[in-house]
Amino acid sequence: MSDTAPRTLNELFLDAVARFRTRPVAMRRKTNGSWSELSYTELHERVKSVSHALATLGVRAGDRVAILSENRPEWAIADYATLALGAADVPIYPTLPARQVAYILRDSGAAVAFVSSQSQLDKLRQVQAECPALRHVVTFDAVATPGDALAFEALVSEGREAPAGPWEAAARRVAADDLATLIYTSGTTGDPKGVMLSHGNITSNVVFSLARIRLTDADECLSFLPLSHIFERMAGHYLMLQCGVLINYAGGIDTVSADMLERRPSVMLSVPRLYEKIHARVQESAASGSTLKRRIFRWAAATGARWAEARIAGRVPAGLQLSHRLADRLVFSKLRERTGGRLRFFVSGGAPLNPEIARFFYAAGLPILEGYGLTETSPVIAVNTFEDFRIGTVGKPIPRAEVRIAADGEILTRGPHVMRGYYNKPEATREALTPDGWFHTGDIGELSPDGYLRITDRKKDLIVTAGGKNIAPQPIENMVKTSRYVTNAVMIGDRRSFPIMLLVPNVPVLHDWARHHGLGVADDAALLAHPATMEKLEREVKRTLRDLARFEVPKRFVLVPQDFSLEAGEMTPTLKVRRRVVEEKYRAQIEAVYAAFPPDA
Repeated sequence: MSDTAPRTLNELFLDAVARFRTRPVAMRRKTNGSWSELSYTELHERVKSVSHALATLGVRAGDRVAILSENRPEWAIADYATLALGAADVPIYPTLPARQVAYILRDSGAAVAFVSSQSQLDKLRQVQAECPALRHVVTFDAVATPGDALAFEALVSEGREAPAGPWEAAARRVAADDLATLIYTSGTTGDPKGVMLSHGNITSNVVFSLARIRLTDADECLSFLPLSHIFERMAGHYLMLQCGVLINYAGGIDTVSADMLERRPSVMLSVPRLYEKIHARVQESAASGSTLKRRIFRWAAATGARWAEARIAGRVPAGLQLSHRLADRLVFSKLRERTGGRLRFFVSGGAPLNPEIARFFYAAGLPILEGYGLTETSPVIAVNTFEDFRIGTVGKPIPRAEVRIAADGEILTRGPHVMRGYYNKPEATREALTPDGWFHTGDIGELSPDGYLRITDRKKDLIVTAGGKNIAPQPIENMVKTSRYVTNAVMIGDRRSFPIMLLVPNVPVLHDWARHHGLGVADDAALLAHPATMEKLEREVKRTLRDLARFEVPKRFVLVPQDFSLEAGEMTPTLKVRRRVVEEKYRAQIEAVYAAFPPDA
């Protein structure tokens, strides 16, 4: 890092506020149908006030402060106020049930908890007696039954008289090696682990990520991924502030489409699920039109894919360039309009992005810069850029992030981005970190000769059939989800004779297909039970997987009537499927399939 680059998150905050002090808007949030705004000066004053109020509540350097809330300016204020004291915050996903909230509060020893609303306060009260270290609860919203909970606005008022000079000087004395946050991983099995990230871990990741991705104070972003997740926290929170990007907090995942049209962001961060849903809606819209409209869409998609590959390679024939211009006018320009018309690029992380979807968006003038990282790496290890862009990879490692591939294919990384360890879990820390600082990511991948990293699967998710064949399920599942007839897919088959697949059908699209073919099904249950439906889905899946080796193609299918959900524990808060939970839930159906078709079937 340069001598002028921030070393801590406190320096990042204070320096950014000083640079952009005259800007009228730092953040926006929609409440009661209208957008409220917060300037840089107001942000600074509220952070200082809340930080002073926390100190009067007894929060000291090294203490932990929990934040249980949806994305909103108060989340950021509570975060910066905590960090300024040298304390560490503990973000908690607002979708977690009370028992998991209790575990995180107990394990972290949080002394104060910020909660967003009455519903989150009620959740906390269910388990508050089990959290002996928790001394104070603060509510962002005015609530109907506060009890002994403190009001956030009261804290702001109480702290307004704090002198700025001593407070800023104290905040700048926090060191790069000091703990900034404990982030509890949402793992698929067992209790979550508290990842210890220092100020230097996250700040270096901001600085070195900005060496690869260019943002300016003319940009606006739409924040909707949970700030509890390190991807949104680092990139959509700290990195945006460092560049002066105006942050618009979406109303939630359900309002993203409307918020994009209203706020017209120039940059957005997301996990692949959003891009899959947008792609599926575009397909459905084309399929519901006339025969001519469907043909135009298929032609435009194919033309766009060829153009994307040629453009990335730097050689676009004149005829293909003309065809792409026509495809853009007929199809792709409409997709850009749906994003607000100003979007320069998306950033994707958290799970693998299907290359077909990446090519489609690139051809539409909406490039998706796919990156890679984990909570334990602050998070970015590698990312595609406009200068170094290759679909099907996660780009090249950012500066100072060393990457190597172990003998078994696992990706290892070392550098200032790697965590200090797992809180209160020395054995787990020793398993993850080598004595010389290499972190075991648990992901399988490849490094190309020119430095591009490609992720093939999670080490623990690899399927090894009874015949010894290795199958990486995630790329196969992503291929299947490109079909407009499929909403979700999970592949099963470890230590089995052959793989099978659980399919979540796109029921409305299947109903349209059924009506067109005169099946006469009365409801969803009858539709999914009809033999023609299974035949249709099998044909669709095998069409999308036609280029795979025979042993990689699922031989049988199980239809799942409802999509996997957070509420049922089948997905993580970042919308990744917990395949072991899903496999256990549908074990009876899975076993019935294998029992009906012996190994030589």
